[in-house]
Amino acid sequence: MKHKEIITNWNVITGGPCTGKTTVVNLLAQRGYKTTIEHARHYIDTQKISGRTVEEIRQNKKEFQLAVLNMQIEEEGKLDVNELVFLDRALPDAMAYYQFLGLEYDDRLIEQCNKYCYNRVFILARLPLINDYARLEDEAEQIRIHNLIIKVYESFPCPIVHVSVLPPEERVDFILKNL
Repeated sequence: MKHKEIITNWNVITGGPCTGKTTVVNLLAQRGYKTTIEHARHYIDTQKISGRTVEEIRQNKKEFQLAVLNMQIEEEGKLDVNELVFLDRALPDAMAYYQFLGLEYDDRLIEQCNKYCYNRVFILARLPLINDYARLEDEAEQIRIHNLIIKVYESFPCPIVHVSVLPPEERVDFILKNL
């Protein structure tokens, strides 16, 4: 990957499915920090409102990934690069999902992933897999996605911090101590 164009004060909270990302991001928001939402779940929620089932939404993998990518590009494009922000996943996560699904990268994905350098990337350790309406992966897929996410972020020059399994509040304290 080429050198990042813009250095940000953004911190990514990431990991495979069911690592506690959204819980950690919500706790950071409760402590007054600016955060973003997870776009895949948000997209599923907006589509469900219009009457589509999760299976219908996720059936066309490329369409689903492009819709999520568009939302992520739009949101990261609106953020102030100097503001301290915690992102519930970031654009490189999409690369891992494209690899997982066997999709070719969208040109905009490559361009956007090379655009920003995140302050820190916090990769949360896996927790026991609990499926819900939006999370359909099995444990083998959870592990594969988690490992792809690590591999993708390691290909970029952003500092990575691994966050072990701890109670959620302790994970947040660890993250804040390691900014």
